[in-house]
Amino acid sequence: MRRLRGGGDRKKEAPVVSFEFFPPKTEKMLDGLWRSLDRLAPLKPRFVSVTYGAGGSTRERTHAIVSRIRRETDLEPAAHLTCVGASVEEIDSVVRGYHDAGVQHIVALRGDPPEGESQFTPHPEGYDGSVELISGLKKIADFEISVGAYPETHPESRGAQSELDHLKRKLDAGATRFITQFFFDNDYFFNFLDRARGAGIEAPIVPGILPVTNFQQVARFSSVCGASVPGWFAHRFEGLDEDPKMCQLVAAYTAAEQCFGLLESGINEFHFYTLNRADLVFAICHMLGVRAGASRIMERNSA
Repeated sequence: MRRLRGGGDRKKEAPVVSFEFFPPKTEKMLDGLWRSLDRLAPLKPRFVSVTYGAGGSTRERTHAIVSRIRRETDLEPAAHLTCVGASVEEIDSVVRGYHDAGVQHIVALRGDPPEGESQFTPHPEGYDGSVELISGLKKIADFEISVGAYPETHPESRGAQSELDHLKRKLDAGATRFITQFFFDNDYFFNFLDRARGAGIEAPIVPGILPVTNFQQVARFSSVCGASVPGWFAHRFEGLDEDPKMCQLVAAYTAAEQCFGLLESGINEFHFYTLNRADLVFAICHMLGVRAGASRIMERNSA
């Protein structure tokens, strides 16, 4: 049995949560995003983040949504920002726009290659990677900066020690916390945490939790980002492709079980990749003891 990390009594205190959303492509989907925010806001998340599309393809939508969250709610928004497909001048202009809009939290990532390309190539006038991006952000303002980490190592990794060295460089550049890629076997997270702490990395490392809404889609995500899918996990969702309601029930149980395993080892903060599906995440949080209080969404302007 693993030793407890700082206590594991789940009755003492509900975990801290944060939620990630993606920018929708249509007005109908945008309405769905706002309904999801309304649904999850009473859980009082530490922050809510909005992603970029592949290759930075949704930069404008991300900026518009994050700015609107800042303007029309009392949720704390975090904007994803990548190095892909833009010059330093263009990225810095976006960052200054966030700062002017009152956005104080950035999720700084290198970013995935644009569609059709197999590896990341820096823009000729852009940032070389996440470390340089973080340094650039800090020159503009004292942002809170969350960055990524990979419990099962990055697909382009040159080895575990190289990754730890890269995490240290992110901290030295000004990063605040790490949010991990999703994983389904908690041992990967615990082993990664042990290595990081052993290397002197003391910043918060928040596990990223992905509830399954479509197993085949998750399997594709996993193959791209280097997250393994255990056989027992796949077995739970076997035969449910045409039964979305049952899939959600199994997903809620499985994700809550994973979180309870982390809680029992003293992990008390989770970042949920919501895929804009609020009810599933709400149910998981409820089981974890994160209960709704007064809504944090204020009346929005009709415009």
